Amino acid sequence: MSSTKKQRRLLKRSLPGVLKTNTDPTVVGLWCASLILVGFGVVMVLSASSVTSYLQDKGFLGTASRQASYALFGLVVMVVAAYIKPEVYRRFAPLLLVGALLFQLLVFTPLGEEVWGNRNWIRIAGLSLQPSEFLKLAMVLWVAFVISSRRHRMTNVKNEVFPMLIPGAAIILLSVILGQDLGTTIVMGFALLGCMWFGNISLKTIMLTVGTALVGVFVLVVTSENRMRRLFSLGSDSGDYSGLDWQPTHGLWALASGGLFGVGPGNSSAKWSWLPAAENDYIFAIIGEELGMIGASAVITAYVALAFLMLRVLNRAKDRFSRVVVGGVLIWIVGQAFINIGVVLRILPVLGVPLPLISYGGTALVACMGAMGVVISIARNNTAAAAKADSEAGGSGKQAAGRSAAGERDAGRAAGGERKAGRSGARSAADPVMIYTPGH
Repeated sequence: MSSTKKQRRLLKRSLPGVLKTNTDPTVVGLWCASLILVGFGVVMVLSASSVTSYLQDKGFLGTASRQASYALFGLVVMVVAAYIKPEVYRRFAPLLLVGALLFQLLVFTPLGEEVWGNRNWIRIAGLSLQPSEFLKLAMVLWVAFVISSRRHRMTNVKNEVFPMLIPGAAIILLSVILGQDLGTTIVMGFALLGCMWFGNISLKTIMLTVGTALVGVFVLVVTSENRMRRLFSLGSDSGDYSGLDWQPTHGLWALASGGLFGVGPGNSSAKWSWLPAAENDYIFAIIGEELGMIGASAVITAYVALAFLMLRVLNRAKDRFSRVVVGGVLIWIVGQAFINIGVVLRILPVLGVPLPLISYGGTALVACMGAMGVVISIARNNTAAAAKADSEAGGSGKQAAGRSAAGERDAGRAAGGERKAGRSGARSAADPVMIYTPGH
């Protein structure tokens, strides 16, 4: 054996986790898609925020360096989440929800602060945190826990509504909407519907939930002058160019000015204080301006690929809890991405939701990366379960083959004994019988 083969075998023995040759392509794809979006987001935040960061005396790299530190912390969270078994998430889902709800209620204390009319933030030790981002993941895990643990009782609408929707989901969503954050509430509502759909909740209950949600959104819109103006300015010239229409108009102009190939990385004009939240809610406009339709299409393709990979994990999930969790995270992250893109394209009114894994914001980034870690944990568990089943099937097959071979050998020995006895009998019959006569 060559020295190279010996070294390779020794390395495989010492680093089995690193040099695994049977790594699931779906798990690898989830890691790659998530980290590519995060890395791309850090680069685009650097480009979109350089001017405003300098004007705020943070230096050109101030905002981007903070985003990079958030990404590194999010990577640690993602790795840890990926190596925690799904059974642990299921066991502690109620406790996680209670903790996330208490964290969310801090926005109504003196720690809470209002940003752009939404009281959905808290400030601790100079850091601004958005508790509702962690509440999204806690809600998905808790709904999955309820659906999986009560699956035998959910035989009618009443048992499907109580306690999952009332009081559970109602309290969760109410804690967010009381802070006037309709965009985050809508995203969480879609995630809830995704959990219900992939959890095989009856269509009647889902339609009842959708109807109730539509009525609630209608009431929230008509009772808010700001929301009504945003809605009616959609697709029309409201004449408020310097006010309410400033951000969506300049976002659309930035996106349109990119053309097919864009003006080049770092060459955006909109980021020069023309477009508010250029590194956050409207970062897709900067992507379109600098990288053109090709770059914007590549981002959309990345989210579609992420959705495809999560659907593969969902279809291979071994239990209902895993399916519901992956379905909820899928609708949350990919659905929010397309809501954000729809806002930039002026298909939807301004809702104030960031582009997942790309936009600036530590809380949102860490929460999304943690959610992807949970999905990867479920994907790894699916792979391990499939490998174990194959190993058991192979072991059973070898045992059966061994028993069959042993039986054949025994049968062969028996047949050989019979043939030997037959030949012995035949020789005895052919030999002359000698009779001894004493007098002869």
